[in-house]
Amino acid sequence: MMYGLLYRIIFGSKWLNQAGGVLLLAFLVVVPIGLGALTALLTPREAGKAQCIWVLPWTTVGIFLVTAAILGFEGAICLLIIFPLFLGLANLGAWIYTLGESKEKPPRNAAVVAALGVLPLLVVPIESRFVMPTSLRRVENTVDVAATPDVVWQHIIRVPPIEAADLGPSLVDDIGFPRPVEATLSHEGVGGVRHATFERGVEFIETVDVWKPRRKLSFRITPNTATIPPTTFDEHVTVGGRFFDVLRGTYELRPLPGGRTRLVLYSEQRLSTNLNPYAGLWTDYVMSEIQRRILQVVKRRCEVQAVVQQ
Repeated sequence: MMYGLLYRIIFGSKWLNQAGGVLLLAFLVVVPIGLGALTALLTPREAGKAQCIWVLPWTTVGIFLVTAAILGFEGAICLLIIFPLFLGLANLGAWIYTLGESKEKPPRNAAVVAALGVLPLLVVPIESRFVMPTSLRRVENTVDVAATPDVVWQHIIRVPPIEAADLGPSLVDDIGFPRPVEATLSHEGVGGVRHATFERGVEFIETVDVWKPRRKLSFRITPNTATIPPTTFDEHVTVGGRFFDVLRGTYELRPLPGGRTRLVLYSEQRLSTNLNPYAGLWTDYVMSEIQRRILQVVKRRCEVQAVVQQ
Protein backbone atom coordinates (compact mmCIF):
# COMPACT_ATOMS: atom_id res chain seq x y z
CA MET A 1 0.00 0.00 0.00
CA MET A 2 2.78 2.46 0.88
CA TYR A 3 4.30 1.82 -2.54
CA GLY A 4 1.07 2.97 -4.20
CA LEU A 5 0.65 6.01 -1.94
CA LEU A 6 4.24 7.08 -2.54
CA TYR A 7 3.76 7.02 -6.29
CA ARG A 8 0.39 8.78 -5.97
CA ILE A 9 2.19 11.63 -4.22
CA ILE A 10 4.97 11.66 -6.81
CA PHE A 11 2.64 11.66 -9.82
CA GLY A 12 0.39 14.26 -8.19
CA SER A 13 3.29 16.67 -7.73
CA LYS A 14 3.88 19.81 -9.79
CA TRP A 15 6.95 18.12 -11.24
CA LEU A 16 4.84 15.60 -13.16
CA ASN A 17 1.53 17.45 -13.45
CA GLN A 18 2.50 19.20 -16.68
CA ALA A 19 3.24 15.84 -18.30
CA GLY A 20 -0.13 14.39 -17.31
CA GLY A 21 0.27 13.50 -13.64
CA VAL A 22 -1.75 10.51 -12.46
CA LEU A 23 -3.24 10.07 -15.94
CA LEU A 24 0.12 8.96 -17.29
CA LEU A 25 0.35 5.27 -18.21
CA ALA A 26 3.37 5.15 -15.93
CA PHE A 27 0.97 5.56 -13.02
CA LEU A 28 -2.24 3.98 -14.32
CA VAL A 29 -0.56 0.84 -15.70
CA VAL A 30 2.94 0.38 -14.32
CA VAL A 31 2.22 1.29 -10.69
CA PRO A 32 -0.58 -1.29 -10.15
CA ILE A 33 1.59 -3.94 -11.82
CA GLY A 34 4.35 -3.12 -9.34
CA LEU A 35 1.82 -3.11 -6.50
CA GLY A 36 0.71 -6.63 -7.41
CA ALA A 37 4.29 -7.90 -7.74
CA LEU A 38 5.26 -6.46 -4.38
CA THR A 39 2.21 -8.06 -2.78
CA ALA A 40 3.19 -11.43 -4.25
CA LEU A 41 6.74 -11.06 -2.92
CA LEU A 42 5.45 -10.49 0.61
CA THR A 43 2.93 -13.35 0.42
CA PRO A 44 4.06 -16.53 2.28
CA ARG A 45 4.55 -19.46 -0.12
CA GLU A 46 2.19 -21.64 1.90
CA ALA A 47 -0.68 -19.22 1.08
CA GLY A 48 -1.01 -20.79 -2.37
CA LYS A 49 -1.12 -19.31 -5.88
CA ALA A 50 -4.78 -18.28 -5.72
CA GLN A 51 -4.09 -16.08 -2.72
CA CYS A 52 -0.85 -14.82 -4.23
CA ILE A 53 -2.17 -13.90 -7.67
CA TRP A 54 -5.80 -13.01 -6.99
CA VAL A 55 -7.00 -12.44 -3.44
CA LEU A 56 -4.15 -10.55 -1.81
CA PRO A 57 -3.40 -8.17 -4.74
CA TRP A 58 -7.09 -7.22 -4.77
CA THR A 59 -6.94 -6.62 -1.01
CA THR A 60 -3.86 -4.43 -1.41
CA VAL A 61 -5.51 -2.40 -4.18
CA GLY A 62 -8.65 -1.97 -2.10
CA ILE A 63 -6.72 -0.73 0.93
CA PHE A 64 -4.64 1.61 -1.24
CA LEU A 65 -7.68 3.21 -2.92
CA VAL A 66 -9.64 3.56 0.32
CA THR A 67 -6.63 5.22 1.95
CA ALA A 68 -6.20 7.51 -1.07
CA ALA A 69 -9.85 8.54 -0.73
CA ILE A 70 -9.54 9.17 3.00
CA LEU A 71 -6.45 11.33 2.43
CA GLY A 72 -8.30 13.28 -0.25
CA PHE A 73 -6.03 12.20 -3.13
CA GLU A 74 -8.93 11.01 -5.31
CA GLY A 75 -12.62 11.77 -5.72
CA ALA A 76 -15.33 9.14 -6.03
CA ILE A 77 -15.48 9.42 -9.83
CA CYS A 78 -11.76 8.77 -10.30
CA LEU A 79 -11.78 5.95 -7.76
CA LEU A 80 -14.57 4.17 -9.59
CA ILE A 81 -12.78 4.55 -12.92
CA ILE A 82 -9.40 3.25 -11.82
CA PHE A 83 -10.66 0.52 -9.47
CA PRO A 84 -11.24 -2.28 -12.05
CA LEU A 85 -8.12 -1.21 -13.98
CA PHE A 86 -5.94 -1.46 -10.87
CA LEU A 87 -7.45 -4.82 -9.90
CA GLY A 88 -6.64 -6.44 -13.24
CA LEU A 89 -3.14 -4.98 -13.49
CA ALA A 90 -2.29 -5.91 -9.89
CA ASN A 91 -3.19 -9.51 -10.79
CA LEU A 92 -0.90 -9.24 -13.80
CA GLY A 93 1.93 -7.95 -11.63
CA ALA A 94 1.51 -10.82 -9.17
CA TRP A 95 1.50 -13.31 -12.05
CA ILE A 96 4.68 -11.77 -13.53
CA TYR A 97 6.30 -12.14 -10.14
CA THR A 98 5.41 -15.85 -9.93
CA LEU A 99 7.03 -16.42 -13.33
CA GLY A 100 10.35 -15.22 -11.94
CA GLU A 101 9.97 -16.91 -8.59
CA SER A 102 12.83 -19.19 -7.59
CA LYS A 103 13.04 -21.18 -4.37
CA GLU A 104 16.76 -21.64 -4.82
CA LYS A 105 17.50 -17.96 -5.43
CA PRO A 106 15.15 -15.69 -3.43
CA PRO A 107 17.15 -12.54 -4.35
CA ARG A 108 15.91 -13.00 -7.91
CA ASN A 109 12.38 -12.41 -6.66
CA ALA A 110 13.39 -9.15 -5.03
CA ALA A 111 15.12 -8.11 -8.25
CA VAL A 112 11.90 -8.55 -10.23
CA VAL A 113 9.99 -6.35 -7.80
CA ALA A 114 12.81 -3.79 -7.63
CA ALA A 115 12.73 -3.47 -11.41
CA LEU A 116 8.96 -2.96 -11.40
CA GLY A 117 9.34 -0.59 -8.46
CA VAL A 118 11.49 1.92 -10.36
CA LEU A 119 9.93 1.30 -13.77
CA PRO A 120 7.26 4.06 -13.42
CA LEU A 121 9.98 6.69 -13.09
CA LEU A 122 11.84 5.24 -16.07
CA VAL A 123 8.70 5.27 -18.22
CA VAL A 124 7.80 8.90 -17.48
CA PRO A 125 10.55 10.57 -19.58
CA ILE A 126 9.64 8.39 -22.56
CA GLU A 127 5.88 8.83 -22.24
CA SER A 128 6.08 12.59 -21.67
CA ARG A 129 7.74 13.04 -25.07
CA PHE A 130 4.45 12.15 -26.77
CA VAL A 131 1.36 14.36 -26.90
CA MET A 132 -1.70 12.72 -25.35
CA PRO A 133 -3.99 11.53 -28.18
CA THR A 134 -7.38 13.18 -28.61
CA SER A 135 -10.50 11.12 -29.17
CA LEU A 136 -13.79 12.65 -30.31
CA ARG A 137 -16.70 10.60 -29.02
CA ARG A 138 -20.46 10.68 -29.59
CA VAL A 139 -23.06 9.42 -27.13
CA GLU A 140 -26.66 8.99 -28.30
CA ASN A 141 -29.90 8.27 -26.44
CA THR A 142 -33.38 7.79 -27.86
CA VAL A 143 -36.89 7.74 -26.42
CA ASP A 144 -40.33 7.40 -28.03
CA VAL A 145 -42.81 9.97 -26.75
CA ALA A 146 -46.62 9.68 -26.94
CA ALA A 147 -46.93 13.31 -28.02
CA THR A 148 -46.65 15.27 -31.26
CA PRO A 149 -43.43 17.02 -32.39
CA ASP A 150 -45.13 20.38 -31.60
CA VAL A 151 -45.48 19.41 -27.94
CA VAL A 152 -42.03 17.84 -27.67
CA TRP A 153 -40.34 20.85 -29.28
CA GLN A 154 -41.63 23.21 -26.60
CA HIS A 155 -40.23 20.93 -23.89
CA ILE A 156 -36.68 20.79 -25.28
CA ILE A 157 -35.95 24.36 -26.26
CA ARG A 158 -36.42 25.23 -22.60
CA VAL A 159 -36.43 22.77 -19.71
CA PRO A 160 -38.23 24.03 -16.56
CA PRO A 161 -36.70 23.21 -13.15
CA ILE A 162 -36.19 19.50 -12.50
CA GLU A 163 -36.53 18.00 -9.02
CA ALA A 164 -34.28 15.16 -7.89
CA ALA A 165 -37.36 12.93 -7.60
CA ASP A 166 -38.10 13.53 -11.30
CA LEU A 167 -34.76 12.01 -12.29
CA GLY A 168 -34.82 8.87 -10.17
CA PRO A 169 -31.74 7.14 -8.71
CA SER A 170 -28.53 6.63 -10.68
CA LEU A 171 -24.94 5.63 -10.05
CA VAL A 172 -23.79 9.00 -11.41
CA ASP A 173 -25.41 10.64 -8.37
CA ASP A 174 -23.66 8.25 -6.00
CA ILE A 175 -20.23 9.09 -7.41
CA GLY A 176 -20.85 12.80 -7.03
CA PHE A 177 -21.83 14.05 -10.47
CA PRO A 178 -24.23 17.04 -10.16
CA ARG A 179 -27.86 16.53 -11.22
CA PRO A 180 -29.34 18.64 -14.05
CA VAL A 181 -31.58 21.45 -12.80
CA GLU A 182 -32.97 23.42 -15.77
CA ALA A 183 -32.23 24.96 -19.17
CA THR A 184 -33.24 28.48 -20.13
CA LEU A 185 -33.19 30.15 -23.56
CA SER A 186 -32.45 33.82 -24.26
CA HIS A 187 -34.43 33.91 -27.51
CA GLU A 188 -35.66 31.49 -30.13
CA GLY A 189 -33.67 30.90 -33.32
CA VAL A 190 -30.02 30.66 -34.33
CA GLY A 191 -27.87 32.66 -31.93
CA GLY A 192 -30.11 31.97 -28.96
CA VAL A 193 -28.22 31.08 -25.79
CA ARG A 194 -29.31 28.30 -23.48
CA HIS A 195 -28.03 28.23 -19.92
CA ALA A 196 -28.06 24.61 -18.77
CA THR A 197 -27.57 24.51 -15.01
CA PHE A 198 -26.69 21.60 -12.76
CA GLU A 199 -26.44 21.30 -9.00
CA ARG A 200 -23.54 22.83 -7.06
CA GLY A 201 -23.08 25.80 -9.36
CA VAL A 202 -22.33 23.93 -12.58
CA GLU A 203 -23.48 25.79 -15.68
CA PHE A 204 -23.01 25.25 -19.41
CA ILE A 205 -23.51 27.99 -21.98
CA GLU A 206 -25.10 26.49 -25.09
CA THR A 207 -25.13 28.66 -28.22
CA VAL A 208 -27.74 27.55 -30.77
CA ASP A 209 -26.37 27.17 -34.31
CA VAL A 210 -29.06 24.87 -35.78
CA TRP A 211 -32.71 25.80 -35.30
CA LYS A 212 -35.24 23.76 -37.26
CA PRO A 213 -38.57 23.99 -35.41
CA ARG A 214 -40.10 20.61 -34.54
CA ARG A 215 -37.18 18.85 -36.26
CA LYS A 216 -33.72 19.71 -34.91
CA LEU A 217 -32.02 21.83 -32.25
CA SER A 218 -28.22 21.85 -32.00
CA PHE A 219 -25.81 23.98 -30.01
CA ARG A 220 -22.16 24.50 -29.11
CA ILE A 221 -21.37 23.92 -25.44
CA THR A 222 -18.98 25.93 -23.28
CA PRO A 223 -18.64 25.31 -19.53
CA ASN A 224 -19.06 28.48 -17.50
CA THR A 225 -15.89 28.03 -15.47
CA ALA A 226 -16.57 31.26 -13.56
CA THR A 227 -19.55 29.66 -11.78
CA ILE A 228 -18.14 26.16 -11.18
CA PRO A 229 -16.53 25.80 -7.73
CA PRO A 230 -13.14 24.02 -7.85
CA THR A 231 -14.47 21.39 -5.43
CA THR A 232 -17.33 20.28 -7.71
CA PHE A 233 -15.26 18.02 -9.94
CA ASP A 234 -12.07 16.09 -9.47
CA GLU A 235 -9.36 17.94 -11.41
CA HIS A 236 -8.92 14.96 -13.74
CA VAL A 237 -12.56 14.90 -14.89
CA THR A 238 -13.28 18.63 -14.96
CA VAL A 239 -15.47 19.46 -17.96
CA GLY A 240 -13.58 21.87 -20.19
CA GLY A 241 -10.25 20.79 -18.71
CA ARG A 242 -7.20 19.40 -20.43
CA PHE A 243 -8.46 15.81 -20.32
CA PHE A 244 -12.20 16.05 -21.02
CA ASP A 245 -14.71 18.44 -22.57
CA VAL A 246 -18.28 18.38 -23.88
CA LEU A 247 -18.40 20.14 -27.25
CA ARG A 248 -21.92 19.89 -28.70
CA GLY A 249 -25.43 18.78 -27.97
CA THR A 250 -28.21 17.99 -30.44
CA TYR A 251 -31.90 17.12 -30.25
CA GLU A 252 -33.62 15.53 -33.24
CA LEU A 253 -37.38 14.98 -33.47
CA ARG A 254 -38.69 12.25 -35.80
CA PRO A 255 -42.46 11.93 -36.32
CA LEU A 256 -43.95 8.48 -35.71
CA PRO A 257 -47.41 7.11 -36.61
CA GLY A 258 -50.23 7.87 -34.24
CA GLY A 259 -49.08 11.36 -33.30
CA ARG A 260 -45.99 10.09 -31.50
CA THR A 261 -42.40 11.37 -31.70
CA ARG A 262 -39.02 9.72 -31.55
CA LEU A 263 -36.74 12.08 -29.63
CA VAL A 264 -32.99 11.65 -30.10
CA LEU A 265 -30.40 13.41 -27.96
CA TYR A 266 -26.71 13.09 -28.73
CA SER A 267 -23.60 14.87 -27.54
CA GLU A 268 -20.01 15.09 -28.72
CA GLN A 269 -17.07 15.01 -26.31
CA ARG A 270 -13.32 15.40 -26.43
CA LEU A 271 -11.21 12.95 -24.47
CA SER A 272 -7.45 13.52 -24.22
CA THR A 273 -5.63 10.81 -22.26
CA ASN A 274 -3.17 8.04 -22.96
CA LEU A 275 -5.88 5.53 -22.11
CA ASN A 276 -8.75 6.85 -24.21
CA PRO A 277 -10.39 3.48 -25.07
CA TYR A 278 -10.73 2.61 -21.38
CA ALA A 279 -11.55 6.11 -20.12
CA GLY A 280 -14.08 6.47 -22.93
CA LEU A 281 -16.13 3.58 -21.53
CA TRP A 282 -16.70 5.61 -18.38
CA THR A 283 -17.27 9.03 -19.97
CA ASP A 284 -19.73 7.42 -22.40
CA TYR A 285 -21.59 5.84 -19.49
CA VAL A 286 -21.82 9.08 -17.50
CA MET A 287 -22.96 11.11 -20.50
CA SER A 288 -25.47 8.43 -21.49
CA GLU A 289 -26.95 8.39 -17.98
CA ILE A 290 -27.30 12.18 -17.91
CA GLN A 291 -28.98 12.21 -21.32
CA ARG A 292 -31.22 9.23 -20.57
CA ARG A 293 -32.58 10.85 -17.43
CA ILE A 294 -33.21 14.18 -19.15
CA LEU A 295 -35.10 12.41 -21.94
CA GLN A 296 -37.24 10.55 -19.41
CA VAL A 297 -38.18 13.83 -17.73
CA VAL A 298 -39.08 15.36 -21.12
CA LYS A 299 -41.08 12.25 -22.08
CA ARG A 300 -43.18 12.31 -18.90
CA ARG A 301 -43.88 16.04 -19.17
CA CYS A 302 -44.83 15.83 -22.85
CA GLU A 303 -47.14 12.87 -22.31
CA VAL A 304 -48.90 14.58 -19.39
CA GLN A 305 -49.49 17.64 -21.56
CA ALA A 306 -50.70 15.49 -24.47
CA VAL A 307 -53.28 13.80 -22.23
CA VAL A 308 -54.48 17.15 -20.86
CA GLN A 309 -54.94 18.53 -24.38
CA GLN A 310 -57.05 15.59 -25.54
